[in-house]
Amino acid sequence: MREIIFDTETTGLDPQRGDRMVEIGCIEMVNRVLTGNTFHAYFNPERDMPAEAEAVHGLSAAFLADKPKFVERAAELIEFIGDSPLIAHNAGFDFGFLNAELAVCSLDPVCRSRMVDTVAIARTRHPGAKLSLDALCTRYGVDRSHRTKHGALLDAELLAQVYVELRGGRQIGLELAADQRDDIVTTVTIRTDRVFRPARPHAASETELAAHAEFIKTLKAPLWSVETP
Repeated sequence: MREIIFDTETTGLDPQRGDRMVEIGCIEMVNRVLTGNTFHAYFNPERDMPAEAEAVHGLSAAFLADKPKFVERAAELIEFIGDSPLIAHNAGFDFGFLNAELAVCSLDPVCRSRMVDTVAIARTRHPGAKLSLDALCTRYGVDRSHRTKHGALLDAELLAQVYVELRGGRQIGLELAADQRDDIVTTVTIRTDRVFRPARPHAASETELAAHAEFIKTLKAPLWSVETP
């Protein structure tokens, strides 16, 4: 099963009020294993960068000024994600920005039926616990020491590891659930060149039987000779 883990960075919290996506990072997984295929892009938001947003991800208006607009890479992004499920942390936020950008380009939105929210999964598995990406990395022993600021591709890489743990850990392939084993193919090879030898005789020879009888005669008060009342 192919899945896409993704994350976005933005100029703010609400695309309906003019906030824009400035970075997206997508990572491909097949059967919960990273394939190494990624899509990563920075975008020129065509607006200023609020100081509070820059403090989170470190992307300044000057840095983004020469980056492509979203529309320039939209087709490439759509091709990469295909029709796969899209996994994100607090996925409603990322879907909101992704679909807002697609709308600006007059492109169809990504159906929310494809959305998988790791916050919702974590809330079910760990009710009452902290559910931030940092907290889940700590819970599952995912190294985030190199995460000094938010970054779409880096956060997607961390989330991919957390997602595997939320779904059952590294041994998920050992589960017997049918939906996890549909793609497993077992190959059995039958050898036709094997030479079969006849069974070896296991009966004692006359010499062995005579030796055994002589040995029995040397036993004193064997158990089988004791009379039972």
